[in-house]
Amino acid sequence: MSAAPGRRLTAVIVDDEPPARRTLQLLLAHEPDIDVVAECGDGATAVRAILDRQPDLVFLDIQIPGGDGFDVLRQLAPDRRPVVGFVTAYDQYALQAFDAHAVDYLLKPFADERFTAMVDRMRQAVRLKRVDELERRLTALVDATAPASVIHGRGATPAQLVVRDGRRTLVLPLTEIVWIEAEDYYVRIHAGARQPLVRRSLQSLADELETDGFTRVHRSAIVNLRHVREVRAAAKTDYEVVLSTGDVVRLSRSLKDALTSRLHRS
Repeated sequence: MSAAPGRRLTAVIVDDEPPARRTLQLLLAHEPDIDVVAECGDGATAVRAILDRQPDLVFLDIQIPGGDGFDVLRQLAPDRRPVVGFVTAYDQYALQAFDAHAVDYLLKPFADERFTAMVDRMRQAVRLKRVDELERRLTALVDATAPASVIHGRGATPAQLVVRDGRRTLVLPLTEIVWIEAEDYYVRIHAGARQPLVRRSLQSLADELETDGFTRVHRSAIVNLRHVREVRAAAKTDYEVVLSTGDVVRLSRSLKDALTSRLHRS
């Protein structure tokens, strides 16, 4: 699956083993829309290359000189981080990799088909980042042209979330949004009768809505505190959030205290 014409992608390869770098270079040479702009064998060089070249994609090993792959990401501002796919011989870092918002985690040795599948997922993630940026610009435009009472809930008019749903642009009052759930590379926004499937990342929405009464309750869900009716224990160590619509959303044990603290303050 190739990117749209004219939308070439750039990539940086980070691995301390020259044979591994050559393998990735050869595999990426078969991808007509991807240009490898740098190869790095250590963390410091990788950080400089990413900041200088601003690639769309980074194929990142974990155990490299000068720290590790996670150290590389920690030295990049969130808005400067490219789409990352980890390529490593160590399977014990998989959970940490996804916590770092990696798109995929490829364990060496791997089949060529598995690498191709990872590249396709990374392409899709780049497209979604571009959509996110367009949505942020549209939201900023709406905010900039709206009366002061409309923005962030000041005055009688509620704040709004502007999203794309297919070919439509929807304006959703925040008070109507009950919860938001992740669906692969999309999110489903539950707002009464309207439940658009939107090409946004859950993390970007969590960051945008945190100050407007929304909070993360699970890696795959955000809830509107206005609509929380009950927090209860579930099976074993898990918890659940019951919403005004009757929907029941899983609550991670690690996020329970943060949720209850915000409910007490709201």
